[in-house]
Amino acid sequence: MADRQRILALLELGWSLRRIERETGVRRETVARHARLARSKAANLIAGSGDDPAGYVGVAGQMRPNPIAGPMSACEPFRGLIEAGVGHGLTAQRIWQDLCAEHGFSHGYLSVQRFVRGIRRRRPEVADVMEHPPGAEAQVDYFQSPALVLNPATGKWARPWIFRMTLSCSRHGYEEPMWRQEAHGFLRAHEHAFLAFGGVPKVVRHDNLKAAVVRACLYDPDVNVLYESFSKHWGFVPLPSRPRHPEENGVQERSGGYVKSNALQGRRFDSLDELTAYLQHWNRSVAQLRIHGTTRRQVITDFLERERPALQALPGERFALFEVGTRTVHADGHVEVVGAFYSVTHTLVGKRVRVHWDEHLVRVFDGTTLLAVHSRKEAATWSTRAEDRPAHKPARTEAYEQHLLTRCECIGPRALAWASEAVRVREVRSYRLLQGIVSLTRKHPRERVDWACGVALGARSFRYRTVQRLVEQAAANAGALVQLTQQHELIRPLDSYGSLA
Repeated sequence: MADRQRILALLELGWSLRRIERETGVRRETVARHARLARSKAANLIAGSGDDPAGYVGVAGQMRPNPIAGPMSACEPFRGLIEAGVGHGLTAQRIWQDLCAEHGFSHGYLSVQRFVRGIRRRRPEVADVMEHPPGAEAQVDYFQSPALVLNPATGKWARPWIFRMTLSCSRHGYEEPMWRQEAHGFLRAHEHAFLAFGGVPKVVRHDNLKAAVVRACLYDPDVNVLYESFSKHWGFVPLPSRPRHPEENGVQERSGGYVKSNALQGRRFDSLDELTAYLQHWNRSVAQLRIHGTTRRQVITDFLERERPALQALPGERFALFEVGTRTVHADGHVEVVGAFYSVTHTLVGKRVRVHWDEHLVRVFDGTTLLAVHSRKEAATWSTRAEDRPAHKPARTEAYEQHLLTRCECIGPRALAWASEAVRVREVRSYRLLQGIVSLTRKHPRERVDWACGVALGARSFRYRTVQRLVEQAAANAGALVQLTQQHELIRPLDSYGSLA
């Protein structure tokens, strides 16, 4: 009770909660609770009584704190400097550091932080006004439906995603529910919206979705390759908003909230098709007929009179969707796409390439250069172009066999005859045998290898060791036959060399 009376007395003097905490050791929360209790009891006083306990004054049936000002903030002498720092976008931490270093400020950071908060509350920023001419811009985004839908895959109630495209001028929109936020569904929803509008806006602003932006960046975001091709086909410019700046996509943010609160809140649907049909009916009967709070015009009337004539014309055909991926060229000069293998030029082994594929074709790119086009194959099959393989390593068995026979033909006619018969007799096992015959020409003359192949063919021997032994024996015999002639009429006797000396 003594502490309570002491706290109430200090409150009458106009002390702040922090100062009372330092003086009494009682936490600020406890001091504030005593202040609220005193305020509630003072409210029961008879109206007109002059006394007001605990330093509170009654005004219009309510109680307010005593207007006696508390102690001046330690930052008040530096108000001008602090306001200038806030105006330049400096943080409270930076302002406090500058005050301590340059002006000898001896108080703590928290006092500067509280003072900066007060300045910012009194200096609200002016919001930009974004004007949208007819047909200039549409905004797209996903939001999760508050309505529950029965998911046939799991048999449970779930909340699907709602794709929403809103024309920024008339606020006319299109909604489409889907279970997943995947790229193909995102693009098809764009197409359905354009067809529903009867035209294409010049710019489509989005909120850095993965289906549209590979890497978000403040200055130069990387647009998804598929979405970029899609936008060129339909004739609009994709414009990602700045990260953490939802106000740039404000039309869509408010539009999505309107759909959630007006159309979907508190509802359930047995299927996604039922939800789609309901959203189409709600759009025609409610959303299009409303008077928009910003434009002050009926949405459908504004759309038909101003926005629809300004939209770009629809292209003659729909966009052919494809998948995009990055692959590493294998050691055999192929890339894998959905279990099948497609060849590229052998000089790119080990490098990364970009692959586009759809139901019919597979296209391989090195940067922006088209390397190869293949027909789509089933899994575990190969599509190899002859021009992609090096000349000495053909891909198919028949081509490799012909390559080896050509090498044997260069040795001689008997070597070619022996090699052809070896292929017929030993089939695919003869390929390494022919490689060995070709390798003998590295140490021995071709004529000698050709002679040995003729001998082996006559003996019907198609083994590498046989030909190798014949070549080595021929080489040894040739060395023994070569002897230097010591006496000849053209050779001067050795005695004559001595007489010359």
